[in-house]
Amino acid sequence: MAYHQLGMKSGFVRAPLANGIGRYVGQLQRVTIKFCKNHGDSRGVRDFIEHDLVNYAKEYPGVVVYVKPRRHRGPVIKAEYLSGDIHWIPCRKFSREEVVKYMELVRTQSKDGTTLRLRKYWHTEFPSIQGPWTPFTFKDPKLNITEFPNVELGAYPKEGPSATEEIIRLFKEQKLSEEQESEESLTQKAQN
Repeated sequence: MAYHQLGMKSGFVRAPLANGIGRYVGQLQRVTIKFCKNHGDSRGVRDFIEHDLVNYAKEYPGVVVYVKPRRHRGPVIKAEYLSGDIHWIPCRKFSREEVVKYMELVRTQSKDGTTLRLRKYWHTEFPSIQGPWTPFTFKDPKLNITEFPNVELGAYPKEGPSATEEIIRLFKEQKLSEEQESEESLTQKAQN
């Protein structure tokens, strides 16, 4: 079955409004926690509200948290983002740790990523008109008709003296200049 028959939107991986290029702006606007005060399926959500919700609200003041008790309904986390997207997570029989994990998930993402089918795993606004780079992009085309093994192409190209050879050359020059200076000083002494 094709993706267009499933009704999934398709797109590319991208940050909302180039978020993070300047300063990072958290995309989560508000979270509504809906739960039942009595039902056993809401136990993990109730534990999160009793133990962790105040710390969560203090730690992330940019996120508005609503708590909405409702009778005989399953627990839900409803996340609303700055882009207008809404993400519903049913929390039936979640433990407290799982609720903490999903609250962190909705805080760090910018939309419900499961509803978007990725066309490619990378995207650029300015694609190359030259095509992708390969190791053979700037090679000489005469290599296409060359018979291998080739002595000329197989030889190691010596570009210049190595560091050791350069130090030996400098040492010899220094030694020669010292010998010449000593000879000149001896000849001057002999003339005097």
